[in-house]
Amino acid sequence: MGFFSSTQRTDAIPIAMEGEKPQESLPPPQKVASTLITQGVTIKGTVEGEGVVQVEGVVEGEFRMVGAVIVADTGLVRGPISADVVRVAGKVEGNVTAREHMRLEQSGTLIGDVATASLVVEDGGCLNGRSTMIKGPAPEPELTDVTVTDDLQFGPAYDIEGE
Repeated sequence: MGFFSSTQRTDAIPIAMEGEKPQESLPPPQKVASTLITQGVTIKGTVEGEGVVQVEGVVEGEFRMVGAVIVADTGLVRGPISADVVRVAGKVEGNVTAREHMRLEQSGTLIGDVATASLVVEDGGCLNGRSTMIKGPAPEPELTDVTVTDDLQFGPAYDIEGE
């Protein structure tokens, strides 16, 4: 067993039995690249790319992914992870930036800080670090004309002196 990559693509082909109308075909799923780092394998260095990487072995280095990083219960990552989605059932020693979603499963341990838009820590999951919730850039507020007054003024319905 080892480090290998595969690309999966399934085209929808309508199948009709004799006398039946063919069903409408669904659009084919998008091409998804998937990589598995199996148990017993250690990778040292930077892993970057697009797709899904599942770690069942050990990675000592940095992840820079467009897509997902899944650390299985036997997996260990020593280094920072940056991806759209991160799921941890094993152990991560490093900071995590999950642009869309981070899930720390009940068997998972994260020793490091998390910055994500959505965070789920299952009962039993261990997070030893800080979490920061990130959002897309907020729109700049529009400035309007502001009248500055020297005295604080109240409306006629507000009686401040008991009159």
